[in-house]
Amino acid sequence: MDFALNEQQEMMQTLARDLMTSEYPEKVLRATVKDEKGFTPELWRKMAATNLLGLSIPEEYGGVGDFLDLTVVLEEMGKACFISPFFATVVLGAGAIMEAGSEEQNKKYLPGIAGGKSIVTLALAETDGEYGIDAIKMEAERRDGGFLLNGTKLFVPDAHVADFLICAARTADGMTLFMVDIKTPGITVKPLKTIAGDKQCEVIFDYVNVSEENVLGETGKGWQYIEKVLERANVAGCAEMVGMAEQVLKLTLDYAKERKAFGHLIGAFQSIQHRCADMLMDVEGSKYVTYQAAWRINEGLPAARETAIAKGWVGQACRRVMSSAHQIHGAIGFSEDHILHFYTKKASANEFSFGDVNEQLEKIV
Repeated sequence: MDFALNEQQEMMQTLARDLMTSEYPEKVLRATVKDEKGFTPELWRKMAATNLLGLSIPEEYGGVGDFLDLTVVLEEMGKACFISPFFATVVLGAGAIMEAGSEEQNKKYLPGIAGGKSIVTLALAETDGEYGIDAIKMEAERRDGGFLLNGTKLFVPDAHVADFLICAARTADGMTLFMVDIKTPGITVKPLKTIAGDKQCEVIFDYVNVSEENVLGETGKGWQYIEKVLERANVAGCAEMVGMAEQVLKLTLDYAKERKAFGHLIGAFQSIQHRCADMLMDVEGSKYVTYQAAWRINEGLPAARETAIAKGWVGQACRRVMSSAHQIHGAIGFSEDHILHFYTKKASANEFSFGDVNEQLEKIV
């Protein structure tokens, strides 16, 4: 399989890299982690102006590129440890709309996402934090030509700044997706504390009244849409982790070339060299399995097995990379003054999002 980037992918890679370098240096990362909103409207507008928010959305709805282009960009965002509603909106929100939405719904919502006018997120997980169909307990009761949504969703990314929520709930004929305006009466959003600085929320639906038009796709068929969205989300998360691991390896190599111990650069010690070699193998292996799964999704081929392999491998490999980086950096790597801990925390959050390694292994066996 040829993993070389084509001309458009190289262009998107350069665009994303330049934007992250100029607009998202370390000081902005630190400020974003502490900021309640979790992004700046100015940067969001710049991302829309450069078509990044339209990635993988069809051109007829204002989008550009495909899922492989999005994967390349997410890798670059991972290198910057980028925190924003980009993942929630472009991967989860737009992904669910493209998978389940009618032509009318696509025309209604996708141009707003591509143009940076709408932030959309997916409300899926509940109290047990799992991502299987049996974990969906929230009910949607049919009432007066519409539905009443009642229940609580947890770990909803960027719900506090979202314009729309795509909510999964049980109807009489199965699981159904609903497109809900965040301003609908009865919705309460509570931000949650996270280790990585990413913005996740608890969303309470207190008998929220939604119309038939709010149903995304067909009633009772929501899970078949969600399975595809979770495949995209897991591969996208792997792309971020690949970028994080690449950047952490670079930080570690640079440190090993300048830090001295016992009168020698620590990079001269064989034990450090072995650690770095192991990190490189994990980074390269992670990249290959991620892009293989991304390619299958992009081509419309069955990708459930490849996605599970990628998520199961990359999650563990990225954890090993972070562990080795901390070992080589020593005490400085654990301090708040050093940037390494941001990558370690975000990689850990990615590893468990949308199904950890144990859930992925169950899909492979």
